[in-house]
Amino acid sequence: MPHNAADGVRHVLCRYDDAAAYQDALDRFVREGLARDEATLIAVPAAPCLVRSPDGHHDLVTLTDMSELGRNPARAIPALRSFADAHADRPIRIMTEFIWPGRSAEEMCEAARHEALVETALAGVRGEVACLYDASGLPRLVLEDAERTHRWQGGPDAVAPSPAYAGQGRIPADCSLPLPRPPADAEIVDYSSDLRPVRAMVKTVGRRAGLDPGRVTDLVLAVSELAANTLRHTGRAGIARAWKTKREVICQVSDTGFIADPMAGLAERSIDEPSGKGLWLVNQICDLVEMRTAENGTVVRLHVRLP
Repeated sequence: MPHNAADGVRHVLCRYDDAAAYQDALDRFVREGLARDEATLIAVPAAPCLVRSPDGHHDLVTLTDMSELGRNPARAIPALRSFADAHADRPIRIMTEFIWPGRSAEEMCEAARHEALVETALAGVRGEVACLYDASGLPRLVLEDAERTHRWQGGPDAVAPSPAYAGQGRIPADCSLPLPRPPADAEIVDYSSDLRPVRAMVKTVGRRAGLDPGRVTDLVLAVSELAANTLRHTGRAGIARAWKTKREVICQVSDTGFIADPMAGLAERSIDEPSGKGLWLVNQICDLVEMRTAENGTVVRLHVRLP
């Protein structure tokens, strides 16, 4: 089905079965973009090693390593929007890979949540976002969720509506379940005004776990931002927890607030703006951010990998 760029962004699920099909999809996508004089972004793991833009077209093709950019999936959407805004004078083409074999279950779940927000985030953009999924290497539920979060499905020669599409912004149900309970031995601090005990707890857990000093400082800043949001927006107390696993340090902040905006933390904020920077900053600092919000409260869980 032909797509008119003037109709807005087209969000397409593209499955591949092996490395050859993967490379072919990338090469074809770049060639088609250049033939149409469209700005093209390839944001997949190891993109600079996989794709070579033809001579004379380097200004139209941008290559980004998604394993670094999208380590925290919440950083991907702002990057896609930034690319689109930088090329607002022409249609854009983005081929990306939010989820790949080897990601943790938590990362896959958050990535699926952000896939559901692509059309919302790119409202008003002309062009196409094609998302690669390894049909032979990813769990079946991940592939089923991809069918729900993409309005379109693509094949080698055609694109058709996805019959399982759940609707714009609809988060897959399995990715909206409450987060698992923190371990019983997690450090815990209740706060209602003074955030110094929260900062001290996070610093202690981070140092004890072996985080680099700079990452300890980053994590303390991220948790402080969330705790400050509790006091600023709810006027009530919150609870901060921190613990260590084999791979990372995890901190969790929970309060009685409700975050109604699904794009919270996903729109880049100027340092001069009076509000809205907290979640944005947290997403830039942490390796993974999980958030669950409902009328009875919000839980935000931050992950920082151990060196």
